[in-house]
Amino acid sequence: MLDVICTAALSHLNVNNDSMIPAHIHTEILKRIKAAEQEHNVKVLYAIESGSRAWGFASPNSDFDVRFIYAHPSDWYLTIDVEDKRDVIEYPIVDEIDINGWDIRKALKLLWRSNPGIVEWLQSPIVYVDDGIFAPAARALLPDVYSPAKGIYHYRHMAKNNYREHFKGETVVIKKYFYILRALLSCKWIEQKNLPAPIEFHKVCELIADDTSLKNEIAALLERKTSSQEKEIAAPIPALNRFIEDTLAYYEEHKPVEVDTKGDIEQLNKLFKRYMV
Repeated sequence: MLDVICTAALSHLNVNNDSMIPAHIHTEILKRIKAAEQEHNVKVLYAIESGSRAWGFASPNSDFDVRFIYAHPSDWYLTIDVEDKRDVIEYPIVDEIDINGWDIRKALKLLWRSNPGIVEWLQSPIVYVDDGIFAPAARALLPDVYSPAKGIYHYRHMAKNNYREHFKGETVVIKKYFYILRALLSCKWIEQKNLPAPIEFHKVCELIADDTSLKNEIAALLERKTSSQEKEIAAPIPALNRFIEDTLAYYEEHKPVEVDTKGDIEQLNKLFKRYMV
């Protein structure tokens, strides 16, 4: 019976899309995106939900982490001081909505470096704005520009730091378990498939589908996480701690070797130039 209950708890993540955002919040987010366009004289090309709501383990009071890519009019880029211009738009968190964005030039340069932020944004299941050009074209470039070694390094480092910092005492903030588990399962995904890991937690959990005991522990904790406040605590869970420690030890011993697999940067230039009209 526990297995059935926990499997159901884990599988509910499959419906994680923009319908998970309350209608009034969705409307407010679109309003703020439009206001940002007008204030900064830019065009938002792509806007998504990042963080725990996109990952699939948000608490009821989790922030809405809105991230977007924008472009200026072409003349903005045709200056000798373009490198010195501000290439981010940031706003303070208001009413639990955290919204900021990157200029297209910055975003593509970071994509060229396999930056985990832009790689994850391109895969978000919750999309607020999509011009139908930028995101599909950028995703199509991932097989040529993405570095699996950099991806594994990032997620291993994230898991290691969180475990070292937050698993010292007799209690643990529940969400830290999911930050670590998602990071380690992403390492496994990248290692096995040589591709970026999906950001939805239920998808990387497919890698432990045959480990019923571990799957049940995670699903039971997930059910508690998604119905509790953001900083809910719990006693350490030995089975999860063993999995974390064993997996961290594995990636400490099996560090991937960086291989230059970048494709022709002209592909990124072509995408950038599509907006320079």
